[in-house]
Amino acid sequence: MRKAILALADIFIIAIGTLITNFSFTFFAPGYVQGSRGLSYIIIADIIMCVLVQFAFGSYGKLWRYFKLSDYAMCAVGMFVGHFLAIIIFYALNKDVSKFFFLVNFAVTTVGVLLFRFLFRKSFLVLTDAGRAENAERTLLVGAGHAASMILSELEGAQFDSNNPWSNIDVVGLVDDDYSKANTRVRGSRVLGTTTEIPEIVKSLNVRQIIFAIPSCDEEDRHRILEICSKTGCKIKVIPYLGNLLFDDEHTQLISQAADVKIEDLLGREPIGFDKSDIKKFIKDKVCLVTGGGGSIGSELVRQIAKYSPKQLIILDIYENNAYDVQQEIIMEHGDSIDLVTLICSVRDYEKMRSVFDKYRPNIVFHAAAHKHVPLMETVPEEAVKNNIFGTFNVATLAELYNADKFVMISTDKAVNPTNVMGCTKRVCEMIIQYKAQYSSHTEFVTTRFGNVLGSNGSVIPLFRRQIESGKPITVTHPDVIRYFMTIPEAVSLVLEAGSMAHGGEIFVLDMGKPVKIVTLAENLIRMYGKKPYEDVEIKFTGLRPGEKLYEELLMDEEGLRKTANKKIFIGNQIEIEPQILLSKLDELRELAERNESDKVVALLEDIVPTFNHKN
Repeated sequence: MRKAILALADIFIIAIGTLITNFSFTFFAPGYVQGSRGLSYIIIADIIMCVLVQFAFGSYGKLWRYFKLSDYAMCAVGMFVGHFLAIIIFYALNKDVSKFFFLVNFAVTTVGVLLFRFLFRKSFLVLTDAGRAENAERTLLVGAGHAASMILSELEGAQFDSNNPWSNIDVVGLVDDDYSKANTRVRGSRVLGTTTEIPEIVKSLNVRQIIFAIPSCDEEDRHRILEICSKTGCKIKVIPYLGNLLFDDEHTQLISQAADVKIEDLLGREPIGFDKSDIKKFIKDKVCLVTGGGGSIGSELVRQIAKYSPKQLIILDIYENNAYDVQQEIIMEHGDSIDLVTLICSVRDYEKMRSVFDKYRPNIVFHAAAHKHVPLMETVPEEAVKNNIFGTFNVATLAELYNADKFVMISTDKAVNPTNVMGCTKRVCEMIIQYKAQYSSHTEFVTTRFGNVLGSNGSVIPLFRRQIESGKPITVTHPDVIRYFMTIPEAVSLVLEAGSMAHGGEIFVLDMGKPVKIVTLAENLIRMYGKKPYEDVEIKFTGLRPGEKLYEELLMDEEGLRKTANKKIFIGNQIEIEPQILLSKLDELRELAERNESDKVVALLEDIVPTFNHKN
């Protein structure tokens, strides 16, 4: 329709322009006036040639909104070429027409065609902007580089496709911290200021959405800018890091990869990269057993291991619903290409676990099964001991008995100078693994230790989301409580890479960047929902829970640190374990736990772990 309207307008303007030229010659150049027959031939020839050339030059394919100076120039060139071809045709047919008449006619008709385009564009913008103003998503782009230019180009093509989810975006301008770009334009959109001016720009221009379009931005600036954006109350979308961008059959555009800002985008660091080639060599053609394979960490282990062509993958969990969900997900993703086994049993049952090891003979054991909820374990410490300590002891003993190549245990920062039962039991687990590493002749035992995992079962982010969405206040234990955070894929990649580089006895620790205040996470999450902290959503401080401390640590004082090939992973030195003392105390602890003597269990844990400062 647009092409037809523009072509018809050109036909009308060329015809009227030629008539005006001929009429004006009766006053100013009578000798050049054309008769009616000759004038008809000129009009027909000019129309045919000019319209055909404009089609060939693509002038009718431009969108009104984005008609630029270069497009007007191209249109003028098309008119010149069209008139020139018309002259050639006339002279080829021996028609006697003055070149001067063609020159003046070219000038008049070209001015008419260009003027029509200019005036029609202005009118079009007024009408369409008025129609779009109420519903348009007024958007500010952060960044004025190549990515922003690509996004603006993609949005141009989306404007008139009502089925395109990005068709209703109205880019009001851009911001960039490069002062040389101030007041310049990127595809017609002006650079309005720097990132520090975002709040003022948002307020003055009634911005409703911000798109962060700097995929090459370093982690510190990314965190700073997103924090500024999060305080505006706007919806925020983020273009992924350069290394995470995709351009394939399903991702042909940059704008289509813009995703809602996630809470991990506000952590202040770039996702950690890992050496996939080493992990592939570690996993390929091996029988891999994942205990707790239905949990948040265990299930992600299963997903990532499945990508590296294991000989067999065994999901082991006591909770059948989660195990079933992960099983079906892997079957859906990989079909018959992977030998998958799902077993429902408990790591506390030594004889059952022995039958599993005897039948499947795993080469690599990932031990993720554990009770991990701090407040719950404070009320039943004997259950934490039975599951965490003796579940780990069972699986580690069987891994050694059946000559598994490697045993990788998942630990936690709460095991460092623990103040709660859960953390203390995990520290005892680390001691068991280091004891096994000292005396194992074949199996290499290793521990991986990291902080809180975003989105895991029981983590604060899902809880905060439920509270906001249900209109309830967000509950934070203390305004000063801080934690280290990482994403589930990062945590699991650490586990896999640590396993690939382990030689036995190491405690692998991830450099998780700066710790984050929980209240800051809560405030940012509220802003991401377009609400104001303490006004639209209340934040209640409930007090530290039993066994909880204000901050977590990642390393025991006596362990020290050694670097690895991955600059984000460090190794804590192995601590010598006195086996007779440890084993005798574990025997005593088992008896107390079996008799469910909670107070005596805690007292013995304090004896086994001298750094355990129980705050109950």
